Amino acid sequence: MAKQIIGVVSSNKGDKTIVVTVQTRKTHPLYRKQYTVSKKFMAHDPKNEAQPGDKVAISETRPISARKHHILSRIIEKPVLRADSLAITKADEPERPASKSKTEKPEEEAAK
Repeated sequence: MAKQIIGVVSSNKGDKTIVVTVQTRKTHPLYRKQYTVSKKFMAHDPKNEAQPGDKVAISETRPISARKHHILSRIIEKPVLRADSLAITKADEPERPASKSKTEKPEEEAAK
């Protein structure tokens, strides 16, 4: 049985390749302080379906290339908000009334 690893996709720049970042917590042997260690794995994504931010499960397989020894098993969870879905342009934002600066106020008072 192949070992399963759960992590977050950090890149999908390569064709049919994703980079998965896996974070684990370890305890220092002398100081007993916990710390986080992250490791990156390259995995084969045959359908190019995983996007950055997705939580995925990858499993060990035969070497596919020099650095790819894992394959995408399944996508566990998609992020709620993704950067590409928040493409709000200036035209979409509502107009705000121009605020009066401090330099304009004395002129208005002098005119009254």
